[in-house]
Amino acid sequence: RMRKYMSLFQDFKWRNLFYDVTDPELEKALENEKMTFYMGVDPTADSLHVGHLFACMVVKRLQSYGHQPILVIGGGTGLIGDPSFNSVERPLLTIQESLKNAEGLKKQLTNILPGVKFVNNYDWLSSLNAIEFLRDIGKNFNVSYMINKESVKSRIETGISFTEFAYTIIQAWDFEHLFHHYHCHLQIGGQDQWGNITSGLELIRKLHGSDAKAYGFTFPLVTKADGSKFGKTGTGTLWLDPLRTSPYEFYQFWINTADEDVISRLKQFTFLSKADIEAVENDFLIAPHKRSAQKVLAKEMTTLIHGEQAFQEAMDISEALFSGEIHRLSASEIAMGFSNLIACDLKEARPLIDILVEAKLATSKRDARELVSKGAILINGIKMDDLDQLIDSSMAIEGQFTVIRKGKKTYAIIRHRQ
Repeated sequence: RMRKYMSLFQDFKWRNLFYDVTDPELEKALENEKMTFYMGVDPTADSLHVGHLFACMVVKRLQSYGHQPILVIGGGTGLIGDPSFNSVERPLLTIQESLKNAEGLKKQLTNILPGVKFVNNYDWLSSLNAIEFLRDIGKNFNVSYMINKESVKSRIETGISFTEFAYTIIQAWDFEHLFHHYHCHLQIGGQDQWGNITSGLELIRKLHGSDAKAYGFTFPLVTKADGSKFGKTGTGTLWLDPLRTSPYEFYQFWINTADEDVISRLKQFTFLSKADIEAVENDFLIAPHKRSAQKVLAKEMTTLIHGEQAFQEAMDISEALFSGEIHRLSASEIAMGFSNLIACDLKEARPLIDILVEAKLATSKRDARELVSKGAILINGIKMDDLDQLIDSSMAIEGQFTVIRKGKKTYAIIRHRQ
């Protein structure tokens, strides 16, 4: 008989959350001890995006097994910039930008990961002077060892500044500092962080002796089944901040997950049990056209990040768009669902024909008349056939928005100004 309980390692392997582990002993340590671990987040923006979410889910999962997370906001390392694998140096932030971004991230991360401890590495890095850095820390690093790190090796030909070259030393000091002051024995990160994690372990052993117990593990970078980058959409980055990316767009991102990706996304991103996910997979394989797995994924993720009410609103918008019953939506739902489709502002009544041209739903007045005559234009879900129809705030939803639809899928929004 199979045990009902899955160990942390079994669970992580089933969900494909392990890429590499620095020490096979880690499995036993995570099973038998309550460990303090850390992950770094650089404050390159004041909001996280969907690409960060996978890492947050790994932290949350370790937390659910009783391990204590520390999130290191890289207020100091963010001023230097981790060497990227392409040939472009990252733009340097000012201290003000870095600290402002750090506050924004802290707020979001507290919502996703209640109970997490925050530290900002600017607090200890900013007091380091050049002599200390070279004498006490730099002395422990062999240049040939550093050159062989993947992130550096890939850049030696095209050029890398000393600033980015030295980044791995600074991050190694983060791990040593947390090991020494916070009894933190594990660092986690994406597979591209392997070099930085092992540098930290190296420094800990040199400063605290070869029997110092410290570990690292990396998780795989999430990619789509077709190999393209996860988290990028046609409209750009998908932010967790609802003012940058509406909960509706966020919901749409998950509902549009490809069939071949959806089960692995459920495993990696949601907290549904193995039995629940296997039940969803079963239904999905019987009738993939019903997109039941995508619906479960979109519900879990939208509720987790934006709450139950935002999920309900996103569902209402989707159903109203699908059925064409736009009049069922509130003004706030229209603002959320169509934020990028506002075509023009209206202060007084204007002919529908003129508005169709201005909103780029018609190429000319003649084309606009033809569309209306053919019954291809709907206002707030109602078909228009009057060529002299005027649009004003009396027909707007809550006096604020008029939704124009051309054909089945093309929309434009008129915002009414008093």
